Amino acid sequence: MSILNTLAFNPSEPIVTIDQKIAELFNSNFGLGGEWSWGNLLLIIISLLLTVLLCAFVGMEREIRGRSAGLRTHLLVGLGSAIVMIISIYGFPMFGATRDVARLAAGVIAGVGFLGAGAIIHNQASIKGLTTASTIWLVMAIGLACGSMNFTLAIISCLIVMVVLVTFRRVERYLTRNNKLFIVISNLDTPIMTDLLTIANELGYVVSGVTSQIISSGNESCVETTFQISNEKGKSVSLESVVNKLSKTEGIKSVQVLNSH
Repeated sequence: MSILNTLAFNPSEPIVTIDQKIAELFNSNFGLGGEWSWGNLLLIIISLLLTVLLCAFVGMEREIRGRSAGLRTHLLVGLGSAIVMIISIYGFPMFGATRDVARLAAGVIAGVGFLGAGAIIHNQASIKGLTTASTIWLVMAIGLACGSMNFTLAIISCLIVMVVLVTFRRVERYLTRNNKLFIVISNLDTPIMTDLLTIANELGYVVSGVTSQIISSGNESCVETTFQISNEKGKSVSLESVVNKLSKTEGIKSVQVLNSH
C-alpha cells in the first residue's frame, strides 16, 4: 500500500473530534456510568460561551471603528445562530436520526443575509457598510460552527477574521495612498472645476474621474462633485493639504474623503 493511499481520506470512516471525546467522557460520568448525558449539556454551555467570546472580538473591532453595527449586534447575531444550530441538533428528539439538522442552518444563512444588507448604505457615488455587512455574516457562520460543536473551526475562523480586519487595513491604506476619492458640496454659482484644477496644479496633483450633480441640501440646491486626486510621481497624496485648500475655497460647504480608511 502506497503512502498516498495510507494518508487518503476515507469518507466512510467518521471523524472523531475533540468535542465528541468530551461528550463521551462526561456522558459516561468519567467511566462510572449513569443515566444523565452531562456531556451534551457541557457542549451546549461551551458552544454558547465560546460564541459570545469569539463574536465579541469581531464586534469590538467594529465598535472601535464607530460602525453602526457594533458589539451588541454581532453578539446577538452570533448567539442566535448558535442557538438555532443547537436546536436543530438537539431540539427534535422525537424525529430521531431522520431529521435534517442542516435545514435550520440554511434558513439562518438566508435570514442574516437580509440583515447584513440593511447595514449597507448607498449614497450617490459612495457605498458604506460592506465590511460591516460581511462581519455580520461571518459572526453568523462562527455561531453556526460553535452551535454545531466545531470549536476548532470557529476559533481559527475568528482569528483569520481579526487578522483581515486589523492587519489588512494597513494594506488597503497603502494600496489607495495615491488614489483618494473626494466628495465636495458647493454652491450652484461656485466655479468648482476651476477651483479644483487650480488647487491640483498648486500641489502638483492630477484630478480625474470628475462627476457632478445637483442635490438638495436643506432648503437650497447645491452641487455635489465627486473626483479622484492622484500623484503622478508615485508619492502619497497629502490629504490635509487638499482638504484645507478646498475647505478655505469660497462657496465650498463640505469636503469628504471616502477611502481614507
